[in-house]
Amino acid sequence: MTIAMTAPRRPGAAKMMRQYELVDRVRSYNPHADEDLLNRAYVYAMKAHGAQKRASGDPYFTHPLEVAAILTDLKLDDATIVAAVLHDTIEDTESTREEIDGLFGPEIGALVEGLTKIKKLDLVSKRVQQAENFRKLLLAVADDVRVLLVKLADRLHNMRTLHFVPPDKRKRIAEETLDIYAPLAGRMGMQGMRSEFEELAFAHLMPAAHETIRARLEHMQATSGTLINRIESELAERLAGRGIRAEVKGRQKEPYSIWRKMEQKSLAFEQLSDIFGFRVVVENIEDCYRAIGQIHTRWPSVPGRFKDYISTPKQNDYRSLHTTVVGPGRQRVELQVRTHEMDSVAENGIAGHALYKDGRVLDLQVLANESRAYDWLRRTIGQLAEGDNSEEFLEHTKLELFHDQVFCFTPKGRLIALPRGATALDFAYAVHTDVGNSAVGSKIDGRIAPLMSELKNGDEVEISCAKGQVPPAAWEGMVITGKARAAIRRATRSAIRTQYAGLGRQIVARAFDRAGRTLVDEKLKAVLPRLARQSIDDVFASVGRGEMYSGDIVKAVYPDVTEERKAGAAPEKGDLGWFGLSKVENLRFKFPDAPGGAIPIRGLGGNLPVRFAPNGGAVPGDRIVGILSPGEGITIYPIQSPALMAFDDKPEAWLDVRWDIDMAHKELFPAQIEVTCINEPGCLAAVTAVIGDGGANIDDIHFLVRSPDFRKILFDLEVWDLKQLNAIMSHLRTQPVVSQVERVNG
Repeated sequence: MTIAMTAPRRPGAAKMMRQYELVDRVRSYNPHADEDLLNRAYVYAMKAHGAQKRASGDPYFTHPLEVAAILTDLKLDDATIVAAVLHDTIEDTESTREEIDGLFGPEIGALVEGLTKIKKLDLVSKRVQQAENFRKLLLAVADDVRVLLVKLADRLHNMRTLHFVPPDKRKRIAEETLDIYAPLAGRMGMQGMRSEFEELAFAHLMPAAHETIRARLEHMQATSGTLINRIESELAERLAGRGIRAEVKGRQKEPYSIWRKMEQKSLAFEQLSDIFGFRVVVENIEDCYRAIGQIHTRWPSVPGRFKDYISTPKQNDYRSLHTTVVGPGRQRVELQVRTHEMDSVAENGIAGHALYKDGRVLDLQVLANESRAYDWLRRTIGQLAEGDNSEEFLEHTKLELFHDQVFCFTPKGRLIALPRGATALDFAYAVHTDVGNSAVGSKIDGRIAPLMSELKNGDEVEISCAKGQVPPAAWEGMVITGKARAAIRRATRSAIRTQYAGLGRQIVARAFDRAGRTLVDEKLKAVLPRLARQSIDDVFASVGRGEMYSGDIVKAVYPDVTEERKAGAAPEKGDLGWFGLSKVENLRFKFPDAPGGAIPIRGLGGNLPVRFAPNGGAVPGDRIVGILSPGEGITIYPIQSPALMAFDDKPEAWLDVRWDIDMAHKELFPAQIEVTCINEPGCLAAVTAVIGDGGANIDDIHFLVRSPDFRKILFDLEVWDLKQLNAIMSHLRTQPVVSQVERVNG
């Protein structure tokens, strides 16, 4: 069973399918079809679309009819065919969901609604609109696979008539098809449809390359046609002689698959050795393995090219045996050996499962629930839909769809399918989100390996976990699966929210103390509606982010409380007295000129000017590197500085330097720390006292965030070394008014 391939019609030449023709197409495979339902849908859609025209000039109603025709080739049920006929009525006519439900029932209404794009949204860009519509479609697909089949057929007919569309829109639609709909069809096992998507998109996006490869293939067909026929007949005769009934079909690869291989492996057309492919279709699984044995005894096999997707099916339900042999004329030949049922599923995916008994169509949704491909899609949608915006959803779905697969195993033998290029960390998230979030190490085939190790087919992977582990935000850029990226992003957001909630709780507790009251969670929970928050943690996180003022929380719980100081009173820059700075008498402030001159560092020669990196500096004890900039001299960075990433592609600028400190003549070095502290009288005094007691100089103070409840302050310091700096930071973290202390590495 294959999808009918029809050439696009010319303007004015379209022949609209008649009402009886639609019924006859469905009755050809389903004698018990509901003719009345099909007729009513035909008439309703024709009236609804009225005089609407397509870009080709054809009546718009020809489009839903062609979509329905594609689905009758797949032998789908009445409800799916009717949904195809009606699929644009809600979106492009005056029809409503309520009207469709009333005339055709809620099942068909739900299918049509799932296929309707979102129109009335205040969206900032076309990309966001595309992403939101795709998200809506896939969420509907998770409920009913028939939505996906109608959408794919809809896109297929649009691609067949894409040459009528303006060039700028044509390019966008072709790119979207190649990026999303072709791999989506492939992941659902519908290889016939995927191949047509790719060919049509390739022809529009790169017409010159498509035409060149097409011409080369036609020339090769003319010169090698006898070779294909020879291999077909030789294979068929050999298998028949061994009692194996088989259909042997020879073919050349399509232009897009050839172009993709040339791009991926940097090959010229002449270097391709496996342009010919043959499919051997037999009666049963036993004959598959017998046929492979006969093929390998007739022609030598290419090492490493045999794959058994029968014992280990792909995640899209694809099953077949693959091999490559050196055939007649020393020509490499790819062969696929499968049964008739496997061939049907390979071409049409879920629709290939739709068997017909006693003239009745089996329930496609029931069949889909038994499909590995549909189960994967529903799980993927569920994992990606949580908490991500539409553009992230689209990005992660592309990641899940577009890669070939590798198959790995847990120590207990569970098979995990991952995109090619996936790492042990991707594997951990594929096992379970909690395993990924708590992963600290891995073993691959019994050997300790980094979590970022790329996996190969057949690897056995064991993940080591630790309680309390939080995935670093940097992990998001080191994994390739959408599930892993979405989980890391959610965990990072959760950790940040927890951090803000902790700061907020401290701030609110101290606000209650100032008011002479005690913070009681139950009382706070009772006033959540007044605060417009869902939970106590939401309240604390809002205070920690500076979105709510702690005094408002106190007043919500105890309306009779009067506050002594104004909620909005925020000191101006330089107004240090409010913080209680006058209490500090032994603190020295120093505002030197920009650092320059001699710096005691080995590895530097000549009289080049040397300076420390801005926004953080470096101190003895840091591992350091020097960056040579022509005309500017040498800049010293600590090895952990993110700024060094800008020099990754300039290895000639890196200098190997290290500290050379004379302990008899110690010097001070620049460093920056960022302190988040509760906004109350004396808080700055407490922080500066710790810095002064630690023996450091303060060069400057910058207020990064000014909130009624807290301040985020950047301190420019001068310290002797890293040991002194770490001691000061540790002491600051013990202060009741301090929530967080971080060193800045610019």
